[in-house]
Amino acid sequence: MASKTIKYSSKKYLISYEMLNPENEKIILFLHGWGASKEIMKKAFKDTFCDYKHIYVDMPGFGNSNIFSPLKTSDYSNIIREFINSLPQKPDIILGHSFGGKVATLLNPKNLVLLSSAGIISKKPFLVRVKIRIFKILKFFGFGRFYRVFATKDISGMSVVMYETLKNVVDEDFSRKFKKFSNKAVIFWGENDKATPLKNGEFIHSMIKDSSFYPLSGDHFFFLLHSKFIQDRVISDINSSSNIEDESCIEVVNKQ
Repeated sequence: MASKTIKYSSKKYLISYEMLNPENEKIILFLHGWGASKEIMKKAFKDTFCDYKHIYVDMPGFGNSNIFSPLKTSDYSNIIREFINSLPQKPDIILGHSFGGKVATLLNPKNLVLLSSAGIISKKPFLVRVKIRIFKILKFFGFGRFYRVFATKDISGMSVVMYETLKNVVDEDFSRKFKKFSNKAVIFWGENDKATPLKNGEFIHSMIKDSSFYPLSGDHFFFLLHSKFIQDRVISDINSSSNIEDESCIEVVNKQ
């Protein structure tokens, strides 16, 4: 594990990352989802894309990377862009899961891989909308410090900075940004994903002109079960679009 100091908006972010297959020339960059870290991406993909140099990154506020104040998705992309600029060459592929998919899209890579990406707004259940409304009223009257009373289990342990960051990024509509993306995109989705429903993936696929779409069995973390299939399809789709011979060192894995 290593780290780089990235200067952004008068602050110095210590970005933790890990590199595998350093001898390879081509690079694939992995961006995790909200509440996760580089470790889950490495667990899924360390034995795939073996002709690529792997770079797994902890984004600010996650894993071993620090954060100072609330950020927006655009801030995350700018910080990761500065990280990329510090590398000897740009990644050939950027792969992002969930929130990492939004960050990856803003980076506008030559080859984009989305795993159950966030960025399409789904209507919240009635009780959730009520809790949000009550919290906003309390915050207006100076009782915002009681946000944990209204937080769901997955965010109740967050720091205030990360909670404010979550509020900045959770309801962003990336429809136009997906539509503007003009490079190659390969999209994978969990058929039983409750966090980002399958219909969101179908919609993103319809927005990105040069994209392919693969629904796979599983939930929001379906990629832990299908990493070799994902590897195979990404290499195949990228090579078919660029007319380059498949250099993958892993045999084709049929969809389970």
